[in-house]
Amino acid sequence: MDLFIYNILISMLWALLVGEVSVGSLGVGFVLGYFALTLLYPATGKKSSYFQKTMQFVRFALFFTKELIVSSWRVAIDVVKPLPLMRPGVIGIPLDAETDLEITMLANIISLTPGTLSLDVSEDRKTLYIHAMYVINPDDLRNEIKDGLERRLLELLR
Repeated sequence: MDLFIYNILISMLWALLVGEVSVGSLGVGFVLGYFALTLLYPATGKKSSYFQKTMQFVRFALFFTKELIVSSWRVAIDVVKPLPLMRPGVIGIPLDAETDLEITMLANIISLTPGTLSLDVSEDRKTLYIHAMYVINPDDLRNEIKDGLERRLLELLR
């Protein structure tokens, strides 16, 4: 976590040196600071998971952005078509997520994706119930969420 604080400080220093404290200059400073830390930190001989977690976050953000675009496109096309292709349904997804944070993050990410909505978590916190607009095969949707969103989110959070 120390490296993250250093990265934030480097980005603030960059913004001050440029003379413009904005989201853009802070972002550029953060990226430059990240690359500077990747070059300088191995010389200290210490180990940190910061670089690995940062790359996992970037991969997760790109994956979620792709899912968001694909599902938005699918819903938009279905709205415009004269005969909708949706087959709505409610399915239960067995959870590997255990903590409140993991379950909440997964439920929110599912709800952010157009065409899906998290409904409830079972009392034993082992099953998440979702409503989906396109449930052609419940097992396929279940596997898509478990192998896609949940697996990547748990890799990031753990």
